[in-house]
Parts: sequence; structure tokens; C-alpha cells
Amino acid sequence: MAYSTITIQYDGRAALITINRESKLNALNGIALRELNLAVRAALEDPTVRGIIITGAGEKAFVAGADIAEFAHFDASEGRRLAQDGQTMVFDLIHRAHKPVVAAINGFALGGGLELALACHIRVASQAARLGLPEVSLGLIPGYGGTQRLTQLVGRGRALELILTGEMIGATQAEAYGLVNHVTEPAALLDKAKAIIARIASRAPDAVGAAIRAVNASLDPQQDGFRVEIDEFGKRFGTAEFREGVEAFLSKRPPSF
Repeated sequence: MAYSTITIQYDGRAALITINRESKLNALNGIALRELNLAVRAALEDPTVRGIIITGAGEKAFVAGADIAEFAHFDASEGRRLAQDGQTMVFDLIHRAHKPVVAAINGFALGGGLELALACHIRVASQAARLGLPEVSLGLIPGYGGTQRLTQLVGRGRALELILTGEMIGATQAEAYGLVNHVTEPAALLDKAKAIIARIASRAPDAVGAAIRAVNASLDPQQDGFRVEIDEFGKRFGTAEFREGVEAFLSKRPPSF
């Protein structure tokens, strides 16, 4: 499929999705959100893909927020629909993905851009990255899960400070907060993200998906995370992956998943 706002490349078992609106600092508009939905779904359905990397085109921005021009004249009902559609179409899709999604944050990750990174399972940031949720400076609040996912990652106090001040922080501070997993030299960013996907790709893919579901359940007040973990653990014993993993361990050879 031809895309106008993103590109997709396949590198080994990783699908690299790049938001490609460099002249707009990769801001998310309606088309970009729809194309992200299609690209992520296609990667999740492709049996040759074991993980997804999301990054931004150029050196300045991962995603510098939503495209404000698109919603500047929205009323309350249109604003609510904007948040609901974005959550359903992209951010929740990524959060619940059964394959790992790594955000490679190459520059500004602001507003909806930081929320996109927060929805990913793992975040790697360039030393040049700057992260923030500046929505209060527009008379808004984060609408794509930022108030929820940021709090889950860094705690209430730090989340409130970042959201209420609208200030940006650098990659090193973000790592200290637990907001990003790793910080790299700019030139090493994608290599680090690919290495993480490659390591996960050597593990049992259905078990990886089960682990993601169990961890996500711990964050969902409508689920009993311990029960989900027990159920997913039990299901593993009836799988070919389990048989291969145990046989490889006992035979002292690498498993073939």
C-alpha cells in the first residue's frame, strides 16, 4: 500500500514505521493517524514481523504534537471525538499490540508525539530528544492517554509537574524518571531499537504476546492482573513453543521459535 505521511521498511524481523512529515516536524494529522493504524495492523498481521519500531523523519522531531491547524475551530463534541478516535485507532492499538512496539525518539516528542511514545511498550531516546506535554499552554490537556500512561510510568507527582507546567525535559532526565528505557547517541538510536527487537524476536512469539497481555492487565482496573497471569501461564503448557523451549533447554541448544 502507498502511504502519504509515513514510510515502512522491513529490517530482518522488524517493521520500521517512520512518520514522514518532516516539514511539519512530523505532527500528527488525521491522515497520519489513519495510516499509522493501517501500518501497525499490517505489521501485527504479518507472521514474518516480530516487532515494530516507530520513529520520525529527519533529525529534529519524533513527533512534535498534533497538527493544531486541523482542530483549531473544533467544538466540545468534535474535540471529544478527536480524542476518542485517536485513542481507538492508534494509541490503544499500539498499547494492546501482541508484538513489541519500540519508540525510537529521535528529537522533539511533544503532546501527541510523547503520547505516541508512551503507548509503545519500550522507549529509546536520542541524547537530542526533548519530551513534554505542553497542552495546558493551548488551554487543553493531553487527550491521547498522556495523563494515564505518563502517571503509570513516572508516578503522580512527576506526571502532574510535567503536565501542569507544560515544560520539556531532556532525554537524560526522562531516563532518570523511568520515562524512557535507554538513551543513545543520535547515530546509534535505530541500531539500539533494532537490537531490542532482535533480542525479543529470538524468544517464543506467542509467549511474548501473553506476557504483554499480562503486564497490560496490571494497569487495567477492570481486570485481575494476577488472574490473567495465571491463565496465560497455564495456557503456555499446551503449546508447541513450550515443548520446543523445554526440549532445547534439556538438550543444551538454542530454541528455534
